[in-house]
Amino acid sequence: MKKKLLKISFAMCFLFGFLKTGSSENEKAILTEKNKAEITCQEIVQKMFQAVKKISTLRYDMKAMERIDGKMIASQASIKLAVSPLKLYSKNPVTGREILWVTGENNGEAIIDPNSFPYFDLNLDPYGNLMRHNQHHTIFEIGFSYMTNTIKGFVNKSENNIDKYFQLSGSIIFSNKICYVVNINYPKFTYINYTVQKGETITSIARKLNVSEYEILQKNNFSDYNITMKEGEIIEVPSNYSSKSILYIDENTFLPLLVQIYDDKGLFEQYEYHNVEINPFISPDEFTKKYSKYHF
Repeated sequence: MKKKLLKISFAMCFLFGFLKTGSSENEKAILTEKNKAEITCQEIVQKMFQAVKKISTLRYDMKAMERIDGKMIASQASIKLAVSPLKLYSKNPVTGREILWVTGENNGEAIIDPNSFPYFDLNLDPYGNLMRHNQHHTIFEIGFSYMTNTIKGFVNKSENNIDKYFQLSGSIIFSNKICYVVNINYPKFTYINYTVQKGETITSIARKLNVSEYEILQKNNFSDYNITMKEGEIIEVPSNYSSKSILYIDENTFLPLLVQIYDDKGLFEQYEYHNVEINPFISPDEFTKKYSKYHF
């Protein structure tokens, strides 16, 4: 009897260990065949778009890696947001830096508690150089909408030929969730000439072409995002947002819990989403500087 109990206990520990730490190659292969039989890559991608559209409020912890001036810079934040109208709060758990931004308030500026020198709250333009220092994106790109919109733009650019560029390569355990692994490949990634139109900015061009603002900034050696460009000026822009992307998509929520973006030089940016809460109740007070748990 004791031997049977020991065997059962060992089996349960083995199963728990698999769920907690990941699968072996054989186990991953089994999951791969199972997933291929049950769902297609196109269905997964479309379900991801649908899942993101249904988000009205969100809480999550994020870990980011972004290549800045040739070096990978790590950052992290605990984030809460309401989608429409947009309200967001972010706190860096390491530095204690807090950011609050609410649509229609504070003259469009973000309130910053740096938790360091100069030891008082700052009001900064979200598109300004101080807010965007050592970052690829503005605070408005937090959440899932921006990244999935770039993927949706690529789907449209490829005339919805998902099977040509998208591949389901199995499953993996990530953040204690079983996730589909979706690879997106664009081997024709390069830089092309673009003629600046009247009134265009780095940001407006990037949104128009569905490419990275930071890639445009770096490739053309611009000093900042707000640089004035002349009508008719020729600049270089990426032909696509990435040369390759890897997504870990939660098989239950269909949200991308890990996003890796590559360009011609290698890994360009990576975002991990942990402890994701979809549509939680967030009190209106939590989007005010007077909330008791904040330090503004």
